[in-house]
Amino acid sequence: MKQETIERIRKFTEDRDWDQFHSPANLAKSIVIEAAELLECFQWSDEEYDLQHVKEELADVMVYSQNLLDKLGLDADEIINMKMTQNEKKYPVDKAKGKSSKYNQL
Repeated sequence: MKQETIERIRKFTEDRDWDQFHSPANLAKSIVIEAAELLECFQWSDEEYDLQHVKEELADVMVYSQNLLDKLGLDADEIINMKMTQNEKKYPVDKAKGKSSKYNQL
């Protein structure tokens, strides 16, 4: 995410004095709630959905995720790269390519 966007999220929260409500647990709950709303966009069809609604719900997930990163003092690039390194070891290309099996079933 661009730094400008991150700063906009931070300013939005700060201007409304909402950080007081942003405990890690509350933010995690909010991410799950918004993710459920994102899933609801696909509830009755995998092919027919309102892209604008999908974008809005996905943005909500991302905003709450950024708020949680801030609350915990984490860097998105750092933790994503850490997880990608783990995933690359769990899902080597030669075993996982074209398969949806869980790593312990490869």
